[in-house]
Parts: sequence; structure tokens; C-alpha cells
Amino acid sequence: MESYALLLGSTLSAGTVLALAALGLLINEKSGIVNLGAEGMMLCAAIAGFAATVHTGSTWMGFGAGMLAGALLAAIFGGLVIWFNTNQYATGLALSLFGAGFSAFVGLGYVQAKLPELPKYSIPGLADLPVVGPALFTLHPLVYGAIVLAALMVWFLYRTRAGLVLRSVGESPSSAHALGYPVRRIRLMAVMFGGAMCGLAGAFISVVYTPLWVENMVSGRGWIALALTTFATWRPARVLLGAYLFGGVTMLQFHLQATGVQVPSQILSMLPYLATIVVLVLISRNPTWIRANMPASLGKPFYPGA
Repeated sequence: MESYALLLGSTLSAGTVLALAALGLLINEKSGIVNLGAEGMMLCAAIAGFAATVHTGSTWMGFGAGMLAGALLAAIFGGLVIWFNTNQYATGLALSLFGAGFSAFVGLGYVQAKLPELPKYSIPGLADLPVVGPALFTLHPLVYGAIVLAALMVWFLYRTRAGLVLRSVGESPSSAHALGYPVRRIRLMAVMFGGAMCGLAGAFISVVYTPLWVENMVSGRGWIALALTTFATWRPARVLLGAYLFGGVTMLQFHLQATGVQVPSQILSMLPYLATIVVLVLISRNPTWIRANMPASLGKPFYPGA
């Protein structure tokens, strides 16, 4: 029983990385912009967050540095695709490649660096519960913050005027422009928010989840986060559910190894990515359903003068 409780706690932590990035990308895509640079932004944010924590001793400064790095890269991406109308897919891929190389170069001096001891967190009363208390109520605050963020995004998108404007920009930017809304600025803010959340996810990996710096340590989570937005049909609650599903698949490999299941480690390491492919194949069998939920202008350039 205790091992399953620990597996659940590990699943929540692993899912938090995906949830933070995917929720940011959801807002990004609700505005009509596809950013395939999530992996690169997360890598740059991971080294920025790790370096800031090493030099300041504060994990929260590390998170701030990660969010700033992600938002800055997203702003550059947004400027290129929104104002200069570069191809969104090619620019996003270029950002991922840049992030992988740049983070590896900057991180050379931090491979052997040590972080200060992380503070211990617990929810008073609940943390003392037998079995589940230590597993579920002693996690980092950002684990619970991801759940709160998903709830706030549901409220923002479907209960506020700003959320309605954002969705209208994603559905028909020309109509929103005709009504006087600054479509380009709205899209840039959405892209920067997505970058900041990817940055927070990247910093969480290097500062809390696996507190060290290793080249390419994001290990494809940026691509899984991108797939999650489609898997969740652009709904925040479904993004959260999908993140924990993929987080559970990730942690299952370690649980099986710990219980002595005789399966090659390479097969177990493939599980999260295999699950991603299977889910996308199943969803792609019904393109009409995807089109009904996908922002109508997703991936399409907008020319205000047209």
C-alpha cells in the first residue's frame, strides 16, 4: 500500500512538469500561435534556473530566472512569427535546436555544481496521515500550484471577458481586429505567457525534480507537453488529467524496476513516448473531432492590412 502511495506522489511530481508547460502552451495555442520551441525554452530555463539557484541559494529566484528565460525566448519567437510572419513551425523548430545547443554551452560550468539543500514542505495535519500523508502532502508547493493554475485557467477562458477576447483572436483574428482588438499584442502576450510557463517547468526540473544540471535533461518533455494540448482538445482540466497520466507512465518504469520486473530498461524508458504516439494516433483517427475543438486560426498567419 505504501509503495502505491509513493508511486502516486511521484506521479504528481512528474506530471507537474508536463502540466505547467502544457497549460502555458494551451494559452499560446488559444491565441492561434503554434510554438514548437517548447523543448528549447525548457532547456534554457532549466540552466537559467539552476544557475540562479546555485548563485543565490533561493529556489524561488531559480524559478523566476527560468520564467524570465522562457518568456524572453518566447518574445523573440513571437516577434518573428507575429510581426515578420515567419513560418511558425520552422521558427519553433529552430528555437528548439537553438535551446538545446545554447543550454549545453552555457551549462558546461555547472555540470558538477551543487544546489543548496532544498527546504522541506508539508501540509500541517494532512502530512501526518498514515501511508498517504508522507507521499501526497509533503510535495513541493508548485505541485499543488499546477492544480490551482488549471482551475484559474478554466475560469479565465470561460468566465472572463479577457478569456473570451483571447479565444476570439484564436478563432478569427480578422474579426477581432475589425472590432478594434490589438490582435498582435494579444498574441504576443499569450506567447510570452506560454514561454514563461515552459520556463517554470524547465526550472522545476533542474531545481526540484532532479536537482542537478545535465545536458538535454528535459528529455523530450517539451514535445510531450505539445502533444498534451491536442490530447486534451485544448481544455485545461483535460491537460491536467493527461499530464498526470503521462507522469504515471513515466514513474511506472521506475516502480516496475524496483519491484523486480524483468523487462529491459530500454523498453521501460520508451513507455512515455510510446504512450504519446499511441494517444496521438487514436486521436488522429477522428480529425473532425479535432477540428471542432481546435482554434480555427491555429498555425495560420495574420495580416492586419489584408
